[in-house]
This record gives sequence, structure tokens and C-alpha cells, in this order.
Amino acid sequence: MTLAIMQPYLFPYIGYWQLINAVDTFVIFDDVNFIKKGYINKNNILVSGNSKSFTLELLKASQNKLINEIEVGNNSDKVLNVIKQNYSKSPYFDIVYPLLENILMQDEKNSAKFIGYSLQKLSAFLEIDTKFIYSSDIEKNNELKAQDKILDICKKQKATNYINAIGGKELYDKEKFLEQNMNLNFLETKITEYKQLKNEFMPYLSIIDILMFNSKDEIKKMLNKYTLI
Repeated sequence: MTLAIMQPYLFPYIGYWQLINAVDTFVIFDDVNFIKKGYINKNNILVSGNSKSFTLELLKASQNKLINEIEVGNNSDKVLNVIKQNYSKSPYFDIVYPLLENILMQDEKNSAKFIGYSLQKLSAFLEIDTKFIYSSDIEKNNELKAQDKILDICKKQKATNYINAIGGKELYDKEKFLEQNMNLNFLETKITEYKQLKNEFMPYLSIIDILMFNSKDEIKKMLNKYTLI
């Protein structure tokens, strides 16, 4: 069984979705500390041809709290308005906007569950059949840290292969995983260029941008454009 473990990110870039698509089970890592400068509640979209950040409000967010201890604020309508202003002329706006509206206007206030819902909703839209689990629902040794904690989760889920984003290459040791009868791979994304209205192509934007400018079939092809190292 192939497994990935990642913190919940809001509308992440294509590499995150490639990781979801590449595994049997995706663990939403919700019982770890919130990172203020990360992508848990923000991402980048195309604004006047440039990459610009948008942020989902969180209430009393702190690096001393776990992700699942923080609540979502009240600016979802403003985020939707920014999306509408900048993508209303995109070819797939009429299909994608109602989906984003459903996600951003949900009643859930727990930040981990809110973002977890978005990951599952968009995965269903893209016909990705990966199973999702919250790490807080897994019985494990919460005293463990870093690689040891990941290994513990993998063992509890009976994983035979753990795949991580390429950014984690310096954090994990393949030998340690092999000692536990597990393979370790890193996913390196290959970015596909596509037309963004009349703008010069801007890579590494939120999945929102890809959804607005590409058909579902085109996105499915992008999901498979990566290398496992």
C-alpha cells in the first residue's frame, strides 16, 4: 500500500495533487503545529499577469497550536470575490466557480476539516479515488517527532511505500524506511505550460488557476507528469 502524509494546504499547486493521485491513501497531517509562513491557509493566483497571494482568515492562529485547533474566520466571501474578479473570463469559470463557492462557503469552521473537505471535493471532481485519513484519527505515538513520527504512521497504516514531496528529500533517510520494510520515494513535478488568457505563462500557482484554464482531461494528464526519485 502506497501512502503520503502532508499538512492540509489550501488549493495547493499541481505537485500536491500529483502526490494525492500517486498514492492509495493520503494522510492529512492535522495534529502538528501550525506554520505561519506556510501554505496552510493561503496560495497564489493570477492577478493582472502576476502571481499574487490570497489568504483565508484564521482566528487566533499560532505556531503554538495544532492545525486542527484553529478555526476559519469570515473572509471566504472576499476570497471568492478576488477569484471572480480575476478569472471570470477564463474558459472553465462557469464550471469551476460553483465548486469553489461550495468549498469556501461551507459551514465547517475547524481549519483542518475545512481544508480537508476542499482536498476531497476537488479530488472527487478530478476523479481521483485516493482514500483520505486525518492523522488525528490514527492511534499512534504522539511523542515521536519528524521522521520517526512519519514511520510510526506508515507502520500503523501497513504501508509498503511512502512517497513524499521532493522538498522533503533532506528530511528522510531511505535506509531507515528499508529497515521497516518500506520503500521511500520523492515526487518531482514536471510543470506543464498552458494558456493563461493573453499573459506570459506563470507557473506554480494554485490549482485554481489550472482548473480555470484547463479541461478535466488536460488536468488528468498533468497529474501524471512527474518523476519518482
